[in-house]
Amino acid sequence: MTGSRPVTGGPGGSAGQLEVSQLAEALDATGQLIATVPAARWADPTPCPGWTVRDLVGHLVAGNARFAGAFGSAGPGRLDLTAETDLLAAYRSSAAALLEAVGQPGALDKIVTVPFGTVPGIVALHLRITEVLVHGWDLARATGQLVAFSEDVAEQELAFSRAKLSDIPPGRSPFAPPQPVADDAPAIDRLAACLGRDVSG
Repeated sequence: MTGSRPVTGGPGGSAGQLEVSQLAEALDATGQLIATVPAARWADPTPCPGWTVRDLVGHLVAGNARFAGAFGSAGPGRLDLTAETDLLAAYRSSAAALLEAVGQPGALDKIVTVPFGTVPGIVALHLRITEVLVHGWDLARATGQLVAFSEDVAEQELAFSRAKLSDIPPGRSPFAPPQPVADDAPAIDRLAACLGRDVSG
């Protein structure tokens, strides 16, 4: 589906390349979880209140498309997700559009507007990596699958999230308050807990 790819442009050159590659890896890992959702579990609840597994994956698809559009891509077009939509195919299409958009020369130097506000492109990229990781955790927890995210990338996004939570305008935070978690828990669990997930179950 998605893989690491050479990327030109972006702040810091190789730093931008690395972070786009990290986004590709996160998208791919979450895509693998989507590909193996048991047929009987699409209507199951998730750690996101009020969302089924299908709702959660639809949110990921829409988010990929929204961020691709913020970086100037036409994206996969208008998303009209119905009960008949092939969500895996839609996810793959939206992920490819997002990676193409952030991989354009100079993309990460832009100032872009995303649901969290108007931010530098590199900040938007980290926001998307974080959301893909945490919603991947949500999906794995909801469907009884194992999470296969990079410990280093999850640790990196945990540090990013802790630094940026105070920047979210009052009343616009999509996250619940941080939850308790052991200091030696896997980084993805600590990231999920930081963004309001109960990781005790």
